Amino acid sequence: MYSKIRIKELRSINVEGGYLIDGFPSMGFASAIATESMIQISQFKIAGIVDSDRFPPISVIKEGRPNYPTRIFVNDDLKVSIFLSYLTIDESLHRVVAKTMLNWAKKQKIQLIVSSVAVKSMGGLEGMMAVGNTESARKKLKESGLKVLQHGTIPGIPGMLLNEGTLTNQDVIVILFQSDGTGPDFRSSAQLCTGISQLIPGTSCDIPLLQKEAEKAEQSIKETDEETRHVKDSIYR
Repeated sequence: MYSKIRIKELRSINVEGGYLIDGFPSMGFASAIATESMIQISQFKIAGIVDSDRFPPISVIKEGRPNYPTRIFVNDDLKVSIFLSYLTIDESLHRVVAKTMLNWAKKQKIQLIVSSVAVKSMGGLEGMMAVGNTESARKKLKESGLKVLQHGTIPGIPGMLLNEGTLTNQDVIVILFQSDGTGPDFRSSAQLCTGISQLIPGTSCDIPLLQKEAEKAEQSIKETDEETRHVKDSIYR
């Protein structure tokens, strides 16, 4: 069954020629924590919400205010947008989530989409690796100094962004970082934040502040995930 995902923009958005960061969690919560921390550190403001009838019905309360668990944040000066989600999306929705982001990126004339995926082992290699889906994306990747993945498999939303983006000539780069998916994700989040800053001009990571924000973000994200677990079985079937 096709599951429509709705995007409602809450204000005018102009990120033409800019960037989109995929903040949906993969294995563990490092992707969501890194993007949430980046939002808190830099001048990002909420610009939209993302919702679906197949998303768990939940409101995330922050500073006394209700929030949709999946939102769009934008830094107008840097022309950087972030899809931040506190939800671990079921695999049956990965394809449509990826296509929704790609369609929005096309509408906004986004230059580059940056996604990420956690892996348990980097095959003995230290640091991060990344892969680009087009010649121009691979050129950007080479200029960033990140190691290039030559062989492997990219699952989930990041994998679909790479494949579908190739068909529409949308530049996509996926960063691979190491995480066992258990325990505090600060180290992985800091590593990922550094990788993103290598690809997107103007973004940076204040590591001490990132650690503080990451601890708060991790607690909130994990609480949301725990609260949604009991409703997922009735939705994803």
